Amino acid sequence: MNYRNLTELGQDLFALGSRLPPDLDLVAGIPRSGSLAGQLLALYRNLPVTDIDGLISGHIMKSGPRGENASTRFQSRERPRVLVIDDSLLTGSELDKTRQRISSADLPYQIFYAAAYIVPEAEGKVDFFCDVVPMPRVFEWNVLHHYALRSSCVDLDGLLCRDPGPDENDHGTRYRHFIETVPPLVIPSERIFAIVTARLEKYRAATETWLQRHGFQYDQLLMLDLADGKQRRELQPHGQFKARHYRRLTDADLFIESSQWQAQEIFASTGKSVLCWESREMMPGKCGVSRLVE
Repeated sequence: MNYRNLTELGQDLFALGSRLPPDLDLVAGIPRSGSLAGQLLALYRNLPVTDIDGLISGHIMKSGPRGENASTRFQSRERPRVLVIDDSLLTGSELDKTRQRISSADLPYQIFYAAAYIVPEAEGKVDFFCDVVPMPRVFEWNVLHHYALRSSCVDLDGLLCRDPGPDENDHGTRYRHFIETVPPLVIPSERIFAIVTARLEKYRAATETWLQRHGFQYDQLLMLDLADGKQRRELQPHGQFKARHYRRLTDADLFIESSQWQAQEIFASTGKSVLCWESREMMPGKCGVSRLVE
């Protein structure tokens, strides 16, 4: 599974900035994730920023004193140079729609198009890009709402909700209260193939009720079948339990694990892709073709 995280996005956009025309006047991000890339690039280059609706309507986002000179330069330029950017490019359909909208608006700008990450077959569709990242791929900012979840194993505590605190982890009334009342950290937009958790099997009913109440969609809930919390603490079976199911589930292509030591154990045991949410790193490591082209 090819992957980029937010740190890498920032680094790649900073490097891309040195390859762009030096006299750019404005950055326009294609919503929604392209707005993230656009904001970062505009901050690095100290340029005004907008989205596509703003570009067409002439609305530029307000900035503080540091951005006033850049905004003034854009407004005074006879034919401003604008970079339209998205975070990624796959089929190019969204970019084509954006090009059509901009073309139909007959704007008095010189437009360049960019994407942070593209697939190999899209190299000729933009003027600038950072890296070639082939499919299958996910990004830190979209993985929990990506269709890849349909073939992924996902941890529960520490990812879908916070971990229990020391005072809650008594495997008694306080722990059950935690399970029943903890608020979700994220509710994925896609259906999860398998939620794999080291919670004990005896808490299945309470866990299923919580998942249903908050609208989680999933195919399987796999829980640890041990007698009690004391046995779990003694055996520390978390990583191997998850690895065993990940290895068995041949349709699973990715495991998203909250804990770094468990993620390392799952990967070492299976050799399959593991995304560690604690470090935001993919195991076995960075994949894709890293290059900057113009």
